[in-house]
Amino acid sequence: METKNVKVQVAPGGPFLVHGNITIVDKDGKETVKEGMTALCRCGASNNKPFCDGAHKALSFDK
Repeated sequence: METKNVKVQVAPGGPFLVHGNITIVDKDGKETVKEGMTALCRCGASNNKPFCDGAHKALSFDK
């Protein structure tokens, strides 16, 4: 698994912002390839986990 040039940034009150090309493997082994910037849910309220759908805004998530 290559992680060259990948940066993970914590957005204040928001998601993890992953900059770079990544492969996400779900519990069933299905792979999803993402390129560029990917926002991953950090608040737990997204209806599109593991991806952020902006649900943190309604929660006033501030961690």
